[in-house]
Amino acid sequence: EDAVMEAALEAGAEDVKSEGDSFEVICDPSVFEVVKNALAAKNIPTSSGEVTMVPSSTVKVEGNDAKNVLGLMEALEEHEDIQNVHANFDISDEEMAKISGE
Repeated sequence: EDAVMEAALEAGAEDVKSEGDSFEVICDPSVFEVVKNALAAKNIPTSSGEVTMVPSSTVKVEGNDAKNVLGLMEALEEHEDIQNVHANFDISDEEMAKISGE
């Protein structure tokens, strides 16, 4: 864990999060390749590496609003002219279970 954190942070990563037996390294897109190469140089294997959109804040969505938001996301993802869909909503696991059960 210390080796991953040290290599990533020294290369310019903003944060390193432990997720079970793996890590999520967060960095600015401008230093993505530098961080990726620094991990490789220390023989730290990576299962994936990609630049993604991460919201700076989230909006909690519940009830009928949650169902509507998920429907919109699904419709957007299925549209042939749309390549990627990003959102900043937060739906609890309990709310997702309710929606899935309907």
